[in-house]
Amino acid sequence: MLELLYLDFTLPLTNPVLKFLIILLIILITPVLLNKIRVPAILGLIIAGAVIGPYGFNLLERDSGIILSGTAGLLYIMFLAGLEIDLGDFKKNGSKSLLFGAYTFSIPMLLGIFGSFYILGYSMQTSVLLASMFASHTLIAYPLVRRMGITRNIAVNISVGGTIITDTLALLVLAVIVGMNKGEVDLYFWVRLFISILIFGLIVLYIFPLLARWFFKTVTDSVSQYIFVLTLVFLAAFLSEVAGIEGIIGAFLCGLALNPLIPRSSALMNRVEFVGNAIFIPFFLIGIGMLIDYELFFSDSGSLKVGAFMIIVATLGKYLAAILAQKSLKLTSSEGLLIFGLSNAQAAATLAAVLIGYNIITGYTEAGEPLRLLSDEVLNGTILMILFTCTVASFVTEKAGRGILAEKAINPDEGDAGDKQRVLIPMKNIDNVDELIYLASLLKAGRSDKDLYGLNVIAGIGNPAEREEAEKIIEHARHAASASDYVLNGIIRYDLNLQNAITGVVKENEIGDLILGMHKNSDPSKVSLGYLTESLLFNCEVNIYIFRAFVPLNTVKRHVVLIPPNAEMEPGFYSLLDRLWNLGRNSGLLLQIYATPEVLKILDRLNLKDPLNLETSVLEETFHMDWFTENLQPYDNIIFLMFRRGDRAFQSYMENLPAILNSLGVENSFLLCYSNVGNRKSETTNLINASLDEPVEQLEGIFRKLINRKV
Repeated sequence: MLELLYLDFTLPLTNPVLKFLIILLIILITPVLLNKIRVPAILGLIIAGAVIGPYGFNLLERDSGIILSGTAGLLYIMFLAGLEIDLGDFKKNGSKSLLFGAYTFSIPMLLGIFGSFYILGYSMQTSVLLASMFASHTLIAYPLVRRMGITRNIAVNISVGGTIITDTLALLVLAVIVGMNKGEVDLYFWVRLFISILIFGLIVLYIFPLLARWFFKTVTDSVSQYIFVLTLVFLAAFLSEVAGIEGIIGAFLCGLALNPLIPRSSALMNRVEFVGNAIFIPFFLIGIGMLIDYELFFSDSGSLKVGAFMIIVATLGKYLAAILAQKSLKLTSSEGLLIFGLSNAQAAATLAAVLIGYNIITGYTEAGEPLRLLSDEVLNGTILMILFTCTVASFVTEKAGRGILAEKAINPDEGDAGDKQRVLIPMKNIDNVDELIYLASLLKAGRSDKDLYGLNVIAGIGNPAEREEAEKIIEHARHAASASDYVLNGIIRYDLNLQNAITGVVKENEIGDLILGMHKNSDPSKVSLGYLTESLLFNCEVNIYIFRAFVPLNTVKRHVVLIPPNAEMEPGFYSLLDRLWNLGRNSGLLLQIYATPEVLKILDRLNLKDPLNLETSVLEETFHMDWFTENLQPYDNIIFLMFRRGDRAFQSYMENLPAILNSLGVENSFLLCYSNVGNRKSETTNLINASLDEPVEQLEGIFRKLINRKV
């Protein structure tokens, strides 16, 4: 107790433990309290920062630690925006993002230049710089759309793409204005800027993925992988600043570069999101709040006038841009409102511009006072604009997001819970447990976290050593599943053989998908699929997947799928097709599919309903496996749809496929997919009579599920 007398409680607090404790309490309590009154947590953190900051109760100083953490949070927001974007939709909507980027840059720029020049009476140079602040914006409300699960909505994709365009242009304006004041804007300036940006872009978009793929393949430690990703984010931000543009552009491009390597359902993605949401992003929001000076509302009429002008122009410009984008692109009113909410907040690039402009001295008064490119009134007005736009952005994004969810009739917390998809993974080798669980997360449709089962079978009565080893493997599997936010139901079963154990667990737990693993060091030429597969297909109504990973799944570049002729006539084909779509959407990778024209027509219909990053090629009538393998590339994952002897789609290579691949020198990961046989007896008659009614109904069922699943 006496030690309390020696602690320093003078304000602002200097004790690092106490400072960190206060910030953690704010991060913990603020969202809980504000959720009860339906106020966005983002706004609460900003207000909390203002209350404890130097212009509030002065509990904490906005020191270098707060600034460092806030900068990391801002980079994290931009990195997550690039990491979570659907690259297929991003490419497809590239022209739409470009159109919105043009709107959201040019409209605020024009309003800002004319308003600043004619209403406020600023110089043209100051007016252009001030207008560039209105043109830029920060995705401060992006965590809201992430929480609601609508990051793949077209409005979000357009907003993110438009953000990069307008922020890049606004920051280039800033670079030119700074160069003009230094007398550096000449041909050499433009050539140097262009070359430096080009080199920076090539390094981040092409070299970073190569480094990441090598690192993820070589180093499997989860902590090291996360630190590596964080290193790349800050390296990209630094290279961006070296190139002459703001670090937020580098962080976003880093997210795009690593997007295929960190799928949404991966454990690494879960760690990235967790640390960002828990620490970095809240620090950024609290740091923004610390800039707010309440006295400006009462003491400085000039700042209030400039602040009111900035608020009106920035909000009106972004609103007009969002409405024009909505009308031009034929979006719903909720999607147009969401674009406005995401693009209205002013923070990062705005702060960078105002601080740089404030520090540029254009001359001195007779009294020796410096004349700044952006005055104190603009600096104070910027803080008011940040407070207002962040508040509006939070409320508007929350309202628009709920509107989109209501239109799609999807509960963001339940996801796709109505689609029961229970997955069983028999596991005997601890080395491939992580890959099998990751594969299960890619094949699953929704985020139902309790439908994952792990099985370890002990032959006969076993012994204590076998039981201990089984518990060790199951515990490792639970840990791997929890890293991806799944709860693994561990089962240790004593049985005479593996087939009996799997059959019993499948029936007892209503399993729909069964994943078997081949260790990468096993000899494919000695692997027999016949007896085990036939036994399970005969006794279990499940989809069976046999997977062998030569390289980690998160380093795969594309999935190459071989669909044999007549596959569309087989029972269970449409169930496997549904799983393929899950795999493509969850991994975000290209699906390169080889199939007959009949199957390609089905795929075209499906891709119109629920687009994926998909490429198709016609399967040659005189198909040879060596022709297929010659088209493979390193880091391809090969997927074969498999059928039994007697099925219409059966091919001779299916009986001993691992050995065939080994003989051809194939060193790619592969996944063998056997169709569900639950309705085989009832469908046989229909197939013999050449009626496609039942398969068409199955296909339409997939359409309905995918449409309901898509936001």
